[in-house]
Amino acid sequence: MNVQEKIRNQVTANAIVLYMKGTPQFPQCGFSGATVQLLKACGIQEFVAVDVLADPEIREGIKAYSNWPTVPQLYIKGEFVGGADIVRDVYCQGELQKLIHSVLAG
Repeated sequence: MNVQEKIRNQVTANAIVLYMKGTPQFPQCGFSGATVQLLKACGIQEFVAVDVLADPEIREGIKAYSNWPTVPQLYIKGEFVGGADIVRDVYCQGELQKLIHSVLAG
């Protein structure tokens, strides 16, 4: 399985996937930490977090997969939501909470 197939499987098999630097407990950059905090503010305590620092192939592959140059990257129900700034904006507009609610509702 190549890296693109691996990423596709991760984002489609899990409701919420965050590609980040570090882990939710120990983020290794402020943008990753801020994105984790926004998810928690929406009531999400558990989600799949992929530490791109632990896997250089995933780190480069996720940028190609999404055609987005930076990490973190958030996926909900297989769809790319965005990086830290977009996630913050979507949260401030109340849209992230709606997306999260649709995942929690089933």
